[in-house]
Amino acid sequence: MIRLETRFASSFIQSSKLEPFLEKSESARLTLHSSQGQGKEYLGWLYLPKELKNSEIERMTQVAERLRNSSEVIVVIGIGGSYLGSRAVLEATLPFFKKPSIGNPEIIFAGHHLESRYFSELIEYLEDKNFSINVISKSGTTTEPAIAFRLLWELLRKKYGSSASSRVVATTDSSKGVLKKFADSEKLDTFTIPDNVGGRYSVLTPVGLFPLAVAGISISKFILGFQNILNDIHSITDPTRNPATYYSALRNYFLSEGRYIEVLANFNPSLRYVSEWWKQLFGESEGKENKGIFPASMDFTTDLHSLGQYIQEGKRILFETVLSPSEVCSNLTLKPTQDNLDSLNFLSGNTLGYVNEQARLGTLLAHADGGVPCLELVFPDISPQSLGELMYFFEYSCAISGYSLGVNPFDQPGVEAYKKNMFALLNKPGFEQEGETLRKRISRN
Repeated sequence: MIRLETRFASSFIQSSKLEPFLEKSESARLTLHSSQGQGKEYLGWLYLPKELKNSEIERMTQVAERLRNSSEVIVVIGIGGSYLGSRAVLEATLPFFKKPSIGNPEIIFAGHHLESRYFSELIEYLEDKNFSINVISKSGTTTEPAIAFRLLWELLRKKYGSSASSRVVATTDSSKGVLKKFADSEKLDTFTIPDNVGGRYSVLTPVGLFPLAVAGISISKFILGFQNILNDIHSITDPTRNPATYYSALRNYFLSEGRYIEVLANFNPSLRYVSEWWKQLFGESEGKENKGIFPASMDFTTDLHSLGQYIQEGKRILFETVLSPSEVCSNLTLKPTQDNLDSLNFLSGNTLGYVNEQARLGTLLAHADGGVPCLELVFPDISPQSLGELMYFFEYSCAISGYSLGVNPFDQPGVEAYKKNMFALLNKPGFEQEGETLRKRISRN
């Protein structure tokens, strides 16, 4: 089970001040389970680990195997919650360096930005590759993935003609939307995004599971991680013993003390996209009504040589949560050299994993001494099962924390603001008047 350790934060915590936040977090947890809180129509994720159908898992595995056996590259098209969860698990568990081939395809992500050079080079790269697509969109009209799919569908048809449809899998709404209509017309293999699960909570739906399957990752082990932690954190009512409730309480306690930024740090570069997924989860869930903690992330020791200075001696407006797997790869042992030019022979006989662990502990000590509370999230290892536990822990904690703040953790109304302006500036039908107004504002500036 996930452990939340406070040894590098305890000096910043006053029990009497923390108590109201513990009570509020437990009350929020009960609200979550009552299905009476804000956004109650989007609680499908809460018990999903127990409700997944074996038949759907088997079908995903079969379709994924078909794509794997015909593709050197599989492009996963999606944005936000439609790609961050699967990318987090893939980046964490797949080898850093591997040579793709039929049956062992490279996974590339697209549709999460609008940068033209990336797409130009991607299209050129795919021209002489056997490739397939998994397009993920509830509506099919979200701008970034819709443009990506338009571009890559054109290339797919050019390469494969009438058989192009067999190389596309759509993950979309069960009955409505542009992508569903297209999938039906082209007779695509499809998987359904549940109506009662929002994008950032969707990693255990086909949104996250199918890309893992096409990458050859055991989705059954990933699901098992969710199932294991669910049984524990749903039943523990003492907020100091339930790591999810405790984490929520501590976050909001630190916020009340003027710590508006939470840095999720790791000492394992493979966990970078876990942090990216976490940022969307908490940023979209809490950041509304002028409330919430700003979620930031850092990769150590890399960022210790840039932002480490600010953490050590800058404004005291942040706290850290450090992802701390108990077991990491430690089979690389440092050997002595005869001349010892780099003066590192004192490390001889130690594994690189051991050196990294001492860097982690030294960093936590330094940051705590510098006035930054540091929480540790300890989990067994960087495996699909442990990542499943970690991701459900964060989802559950995030919902509790949002309710504790008094906001709806399952909507994201602010995301529409940039879209409306973009549509107006692009002269989308129906936005002409707004576009004229915006262009005048821009010209005045």
